[in-house]
Amino acid sequence: MSDPATADDEVLSGEAVAIDVQPVGFFLRVLGAAIDVVACVLVFIAFLMLRLWLVSAVGYDDAIDRILLVVSIVISFVVLPCAVEVLSHGRSLGRLAVGGRIVRLDGGAAGFRHAFIRAVVGMLEIYSTLGGGAILAGAFSARSQRLGDMIAGTYAQKVRTPRLVPHAPVLPPMLTGWAAIADVARMPDRLARRISQFLQTADRMLPAARARIAHDLVAEASAFISPLPAAPDEAVLHAAMALRRERETRALLLSDDRAERLTGTRIGL
Repeated sequence: MSDPATADDEVLSGEAVAIDVQPVGFFLRVLGAAIDVVACVLVFIAFLMLRLWLVSAVGYDDAIDRILLVVSIVISFVVLPCAVEVLSHGRSLGRLAVGGRIVRLDGGAAGFRHAFIRAVVGMLEIYSTLGGGAILAGAFSARSQRLGDMIAGTYAQKVRTPRLVPHAPVLPPMLTGWAAIADVARMPDRLARRISQFLQTADRMLPAARARIAHDLVAEASAFISPLPAAPDEAVLHAAMALRRERETRALLLSDDRAERLTGTRIGL
């Protein structure tokens, strides 16, 4: 059973596929947000310069000038961040720099509604408080979420992950005797992929999450393993995948040999 103190920090999908995916850290989140703020401020300054040019070139009353100021603020700090986030599927200039993107809490892609809520709330927590509200919220939330993320149901997910090294399952020595009599049936592709991905990423998981997922996978795979060995759950998964891989490899080799013999016979005829 997982530790309640760490349960809120875990970022796991229901299929245990994105086990190694983690939220962007607090300091990287602040750095990415600072880059985005600078970009928005530069756009706003460009609008201000355009207003000054219009005043000198065309001339208009104060009411129109105030309207243009409001439009410039809305475009620079609400419309632009929202449009960039939607069109780039959760990315932005700052998040590209720190290797993150905005996703829903369940790991799915964020949409227009999420981007719009984040942009509107960002006007209050970032620009109205000079970033203080966002920093306080991010410092005390499990996934470095600012208030806009909490309201929209999103967080910044780390997408710049290390390249996975190809992993071949190895039979644990303690189960060598069991392997001689064991029968591991072909598992559904979905279950086999989940077990393989778990074994590849288990070393980078929290101990509580690692033990829980291993136990759940063994319980699901037990219908295809006979007899089920009395061994640690992770060792059982290693043994089952190694045995299944060995037998499937042998079956493929036999199939290739059979096809080669048939081809040779036909050529001889």
